[in-house]
Amino acid sequence: MDKRALYDEFGQIELDIKQLLDRLNEMKHSAEKLMEQNVNLEIENRHLRERLLEYEANESKDASDERQGLSKSRLNLEKIYEEGFHVCNVCYGTRRENDEECAFCLDVIYGERK
Repeated sequence: MDKRALYDEFGQIELDIKQLLDRLNEMKHSAEKLMEQNVNLEIENRHLRERLLEYEANESKDASDERQGLSKSRLNLEKIYEEGFHVCNVCYGTRRENDEECAFCLDVIYGERK
């Protein structure tokens, strides 16, 4: 191999190494972006989970507050109603079709609390 061919070969290797270094830098930059995005998503996910827990706690508190105002007999009627049966004087004891709500039953359970 003559000197000129050897010099050209070194030049080509140097160019290849520069191109590989450029590609490596691009990959590193992309990885950094992905890691940053991942951290942001983890933080957002944590915040959303906290909000969901707060929401669920408020929902259960509201439901328990509503149920606390019922007498023992109305709580029993509510339980029967939730099991799928009518508790109103119109259809008492019959099964509610497709668990559809009945305005008469709801009035018996939740209407005019004295």
